[in-house]
Amino acid sequence: MSTEAPAAAATAESAEAPPLATKIMLVTDAWEPQVNGVVRTLANTMRELKALGCEIEVISPADYKFTFPLITYSEIRLAPGNRGDIDDRFLSFAPDAVHIATEGPLGWDARAICLKHKFPFTTSYHTQFPEYVHARFWWIPLWAGYRYMHAFHDRSGRMMVATPTMQDQLRLQGFRNTALWSRGVDVEMFHPNKRDVDGGVYKDLPRPVFAYVGRVAVEKNIEAFLELDLPGSKVVVGDGPARAELMAKYPNAIFPGSKFGDELARYYADADVFVFPSFTDTFGLVILEAAACGTPVAGFVAPGPKDILPGTGAGVVDDDLKKACLEALKLRREDARALAEKYSWRACAEEFRRNLEPLPKERGRRFWHKLRDLRARAKERRRIAKERRAQERASKG
Repeated sequence: MSTEAPAAAATAESAEAPPLATKIMLVTDAWEPQVNGVVRTLANTMRELKALGCEIEVISPADYKFTFPLITYSEIRLAPGNRGDIDDRFLSFAPDAVHIATEGPLGWDARAICLKHKFPFTTSYHTQFPEYVHARFWWIPLWAGYRYMHAFHDRSGRMMVATPTMQDQLRLQGFRNTALWSRGVDVEMFHPNKRDVDGGVYKDLPRPVFAYVGRVAVEKNIEAFLELDLPGSKVVVGDGPARAELMAKYPNAIFPGSKFGDELARYYADADVFVFPSFTDTFGLVILEAAACGTPVAGFVAPGPKDILPGTGAGVVDDDLKKACLEALKLRREDARALAEKYSWRACAEEFRRNLEPLPKERGRRFWHKLRDLRARAKERRRIAKERRAQERASKG
């Protein structure tokens, strides 16, 4: 009896386990060819899901002719007014699960469609949006940003966040539907063997080299790094609206612009310390990329660094960024690499998939049959009404 009970319990638990989605619709206002942490996270996750046998439908601004740039972030193109097309694609693809990744026009349209059809959906929180907006437009209060976030995410089955710290912060703001979704890193591209190739990319700079990689914008708090009195050289890799101003204000710092692929990996690997001064990121994918190259990380006590680094030997977090930078110089590069090897995109994709809220298979079949029938009848009613109006115009003429 004692041996049968655990087996029976395991069978019951397996029977009650929710199904994993195999047809996944991703709706995102941030997508390729944009280059940022959000896009890299989504693209790598979708790639791994395809490798797991999932069928993916991505709806992004790249699908639409009319787009306009996001204010202060021109790389992101917004595509308003496409609810009808998204609804058609929703019906045609018949997904098991819908994930809405961003709070832009496409995200709002997809949210409205899911609510209209009573279809469950999940969302994700990639940027501390209220803090991001407040950093750029100081007259917009944080409470207004959080009200906007609640309006978007509160009807989501799960709001995926990258770290326990971010989860705790959002709970303090009244969010009750959060779930953890960590990140991964390409440990083949970002590798210690990229260090000191042909003398290294910093061969003409005084050592040690402290480097930042990412978007050069006010919300990244880069000036907190550039103001530090540190030995050696400071390098800011990337581009953005604050680059010209920071170059003029800090002429002793090096600004080589944006780098990609193997060249980017070399800029990570050849640095002695990677500096992450941001308070508005929810994770900081660049932390893992630097660590994968063997470069120790220095950061503030903020979401991302405080979740990833303490106790690993891969970096230092402190309220005093200068102290963190100098202490990080003493760390072993092997420990930074060991940390990165614990994060994989496959594990990231599997966690994402478990967080989705798909329709049960039987309900799903009924749902799509019913929805197609409703759409067909609505289309026929519109056709009849159109013919009636045409006849009325003809009779009056």
